[in-house]
Amino acid sequence: MAIRGSCLCGAVRYEVTGSFQVMGHCHCSMCRKSNGAAFATWGIINPDQFRWTSGAELVRGYQSSPERQRCFCGECGSALVSTHAGAVTEVVVGSVDGDPGARPVEHIFVGSKAPWYEITDALPQHQEWPPGMQP
Repeated sequence: MAIRGSCLCGAVRYEVTGSFQVMGHCHCSMCRKSNGAAFATWGIINPDQFRWTSGAELVRGYQSSPERQRCFCGECGSALVSTHAGAVTEVVVGSVDGDPGARPVEHIFVGSKAPWYEITDALPQHQEWPPGMQP
């Protein structure tokens, strides 16, 4: 299975071979601001699964924390992926074209979620990082 994605203008495209290890909703303030939404949905991948298929030269990064960059299209601004220590480890699921073949399993950083958003599903909620997952 391959997961394909792109930015809003279509200039940047990527492919993930295989599937997401886990998919979840992050409510931290950085995810909210970088995606312009109540939360960001991330798909965690092994860095070896990822490759840019076009427009890599247009990808820009913002270092939001030590060793982490949030990458976006320099033309249209679409949030695309996150890198840790220079390798792509997370995909913004909103940039996926079609069905990624996975569904979110949790909400993280609900301790800093937008006060105007109410979580109404039954997925587990974690105040910060879920057990076993650290930056």
